[in-house]
Amino acid sequence: MPNIQLKLYATLQAFMPRTGEDYPISPGMTVQEILTQINLPVEKAKLIFVDGTKAELSSRLEGGERVGIFPPVGGG
Repeated sequence: MPNIQLKLYATLQAFMPRTGEDYPISPGMTVQEILTQINLPVEKAKLIFVDGTKAELSSRLEGGERVGIFPPVGGG
């Protein structure tokens, strides 16, 4: 089974699975399907990066990718 490296930042770290560094996926899974698996509400995922490139919830993963997810950022 392929794996990804999952990184959740800031307030999203509370949703990080223990296997985040080596998270198993099925080929073709979307980022949104992974969020559902780890019980992370989609609206909390503001920025998504796959291998350092901005991605979408619908981005498909095959295994071996680095996925970073950031919450909305506030400030002024």
